[in-house]
Amino acid sequence: MKKRTFLKLSTAALTGAALSPILSCTSGLKTDSEIKNWAGNLTYHAKYLLEPATVGEVQHALANHASVRVLGTRHCFNTIADTEATLLSTAKLNKIIAIDRANMTVTVEGGIRYGEFCKEIHAAGFAIHNLASLPHISVAGACATATHGSGVYNGNLATQVVALELVTATGEVLNISRASNADLFDAAVVSLGSFGVVTKVTMDLVPAFEVRQDVFLNLPMEQLQANFVELMSGGYSVSLFTDWQSDAINQVWVKSVVNPDVPFEIGDNYYGASRADRNVHPIIALSAEHCTEQMGIPGPWYERLPHFKMGFTPSSGEELQAEYFVPLASAVDAIEAVATLREEIKPYILITEIRSIAADAFWMSPCYQQASVAIHFTLKQDIAGVNAILPKIEATLAPFQAKPHWGKLFTLDAATLRARYPRIEDFKNQVVKLDPDKKLRNEFIDHYIFG
Repeated sequence: MKKRTFLKLSTAALTGAALSPILSCTSGLKTDSEIKNWAGNLTYHAKYLLEPATVGEVQHALANHASVRVLGTRHCFNTIADTEATLLSTAKLNKIIAIDRANMTVTVEGGIRYGEFCKEIHAAGFAIHNLASLPHISVAGACATATHGSGVYNGNLATQVVALELVTATGEVLNISRASNADLFDAAVVSLGSFGVVTKVTMDLVPAFEVRQDVFLNLPMEQLQANFVELMSGGYSVSLFTDWQSDAINQVWVKSVVNPDVPFEIGDNYYGASRADRNVHPIIALSAEHCTEQMGIPGPWYERLPHFKMGFTPSSGEELQAEYFVPLASAVDAIEAVATLREEIKPYILITEIRSIAADAFWMSPCYQQASVAIHFTLKQDIAGVNAILPKIEATLAPFQAKPHWGKLFTLDAATLRARYPRIEDFKNQVVKLDPDKKLRNEFIDHYIFG
């Protein structure tokens, strides 16, 4: 892939210069390999990479490095996880600790990916309430950035969490739970990587369930104005896909819980959209081979709630992503506003996904005390073009107080972003208490959070 220049901070691509020697915490081996994010648009600046496999090794790493930033599965498209000092990867913190049948919880290490433990908890008779479109992301990283699945009544992935174990910048092991210290808990789960290294996460479980996935094509846009909430509530999880190039939504993916005692009521027409006659990719020109099974075939929740299978490169691969959250009540107006940019978006868009997310209580979540709709843009890897179109999208969404996803691309200025988070001062105070020497901070956090 060609090395490019990206926007400074969240929207600037970093230079592709080779990294300084990278040191493994566990092996001590050095390498001159570059570290890139998942999409390849960003090269990290770090001088060292540490890969602890135990809590003790995490403590040792923090004690012996003056500046550390935590790296998950590298699915962020901006510099939220970047540093010029030391990256600490959670990749080796990837085990299931325990399934607690009595309390219906599962405890996992923070670096484990959802696709690595869902099959096991399903075999035990349990599930977690929702999954993101990609099962490839880590638990701690997804929760720290308020990453989400879909469903009018489903909160983001952070809402599954009931307790965290983290190692603070001072090396202290801190246990935070919803039950014992709720206020700190609401600050710490969506922490943007600034509270410490999350070594364990305990999540609520629900009984295992099966899901069927039905896809419909060419939903008339006028149905959004008349029936938006009903459309988005027509399944356990509903996604709309559009390239903005017609007066129809290209695809509607309806994921429904299978109940043998209740007949499936959706026929071959969904609010004017017709049932697909084959599996399809959200980007219709691409093969559906990597997508989860459709055509109404029931399967375990963990094989239907994501859009993409664990064993393949998700989405389109070489792409950029941006996402904005607006209030559910304003969603139709926001979608129609973006549609006015149809011609300007056309050269850069691969697909847009529109999903609903329930409100939550996490201070730095885009869905804090607000039922929301997320408008997600998958864009061509055209840096200059994306840099040009994002400010126009953000200006169009400004009347709706849109908040960007913390791990995606955006150009919103820092003061405007901070003003959209009512608990940001409280969050900053907690960060300072836990990290007085700014060990876990980076340029992104200093700019967008502290100003």
